[in-house]
Amino acid sequence: MAVRAGVVVTGSEVLAGRVSDRNGPWVARQLLQMGVDVAHLTVCGDRPADLTAQVQFLADQHVDLIITTGGLGPTADDLTVETVAALYGRELHLDVELEGRITAVVERWRSRLGSVADSEPLRAGVRKQAMVPAGAQSISPTGTAPGVAMADDLGTLPTVLILPGPPSELQSMWPEAIESAPVAAVLARRTSVTENTIRAYGLSEADLAATLRTAESSIAGFGDLAITTCLSRGELEMVTRYEESAAAAYSDVLALIEEHHGAQIFSTDGSTIDDIVATRSGGRRIATAESCTGGMIAARLTDRAGSSAYVVGGVVSYANEVKIGSLDVPAAMIEEHGAVSEPVAARMAEGALHRVGADVAVSTSGVAGPGGGTESKPVGTVCFGIAATGRPTVTRTLRLPGDRASVRALSVTVAMHMLADALGDA
Repeated sequence: MAVRAGVVVTGSEVLAGRVSDRNGPWVARQLLQMGVDVAHLTVCGDRPADLTAQVQFLADQHVDLIITTGGLGPTADDLTVETVAALYGRELHLDVELEGRITAVVERWRSRLGSVADSEPLRAGVRKQAMVPAGAQSISPTGTAPGVAMADDLGTLPTVLILPGPPSELQSMWPEAIESAPVAAVLARRTSVTENTIRAYGLSEADLAATLRTAESSIAGFGDLAITTCLSRGELEMVTRYEESAAAAYSDVLALIEEHHGAQIFSTDGSTIDDIVATRSGGRRIATAESCTGGMIAARLTDRAGSSAYVVGGVVSYANEVKIGSLDVPAAMIEEHGAVSEPVAARMAEGALHRVGADVAVSTSGVAGPGGGTESKPVGTVCFGIAATGRPTVTRTLRLPGDRASVRALSVTVAMHMLADALGDA
C-alpha cells in the first residue's frame, strides 16, 4: 500500500491573499517524486484551534505523514510547535545546544545591521524557538527556525514534520528533514512507484477524456493507474503514477493515446517544450522580436540555465517606430496592413534575424486587450513569424481566448512550439 501524506500550510497572511503559497506545491512535488501519495493540501490561519482541527482531520483520513509549514518564528502568533505538541501529548523542553546555535545566527544578523543592544524580548524569542517536544528530533535551521520531526509513540497519530514558512529555509532544510529518523521510518514503507508524463499541444481535455474512457473499458489493469490531466498555457499534461504490476497497462494506454493523438503529442518522457527547444538548437542562435508579448518569449528562453549557448538577444518593438527603426519594417507596410498582420510579423522576424545576428528568429504582434480590437482584428488576434537562415519565412495568425494575461501567455506557448518546429525541420 502506498504511503499517504497531508500538507498543512499555516499563516493568516496566506489566507488573506497577502502572500502566495509557494510551500504547499513545492512540498507536494517533492513527495510525489519520492513515491508518496499526497492526499490533502490545506491552508489554515494562525489560530491554534484551526491548526489542531487540520492535523486531526488528516489523522482521521489515515495519512501516514503530516507536514506543516510556517508558524515557527519568535513572535506570539507563531504557535505551530506548541499546538502540535499539545495534540500529541508532548511536553516542551529547552534544547540548550539549539538555543546556542540560534543565538549565534541572531548575533551574526545583528552584527551586520550594526545593532549591539541586547534585550530580554530578543532572548525570549530565541528560547521560544529552541523549545522542542519531548522525544522529537530537531531539524537544523538555516535561519532561526528549526524544524521538528516527531512520531506518535502509540501509533494512533501520523508522524509529523514541522518546517518553517520562508521557502528558502524550508527547501534548504528538506534533505535533513526527510532523513530524520521519524520521517525516514515512514518513507521506508513506500512501494516502488513510477511516474510518467505525456505532454500535448493542440489537444483538448475533452478529446483526451474520450480516449481515456475507451482505455478504461478496453485495457486490463486500467484501474491500477492514477491518471491526472491538466491544461496549462495551451498545453495538456497527463501524469500517470503506477506500481510495477501496472506497467503493461500503462504501455497499452500510451499506445492508444499515440494512436488517437500522435500528431498533438510532443513529449512522452516528460520533456517540456523548453527542453525541446534547447535540445534542438544544436549550436544555432535564436533571436526574438516581440510586440504584444513584451519580452516574455525572451524571458522564457533565458529563464533556463545555459541558454546563453543559443539565445543571442531580442527586440521589444512595442511601438511602430521601433519596428521601423530597429527591425527594418517598412512604414508603408504598417500603413497598408497594420502592425498586427502577417507581413509585419514576417519582417519583424527577418529584421531580428539580421540585426541580432541569429540563425532563427520568432516574432509576435497582436491585440492582447482589453482594448484595441476591431471587427477584423478582435482582441486575441496575434500574428506570429518564424525566420530562419536559408529558408522561407513562416507566418500564422491565431485568435487566442481569455484576458490580456491569458492571450500573452498563450502567445508565448505558440511561439515556443513554432521555434521547436523550425529547429526540428532543419
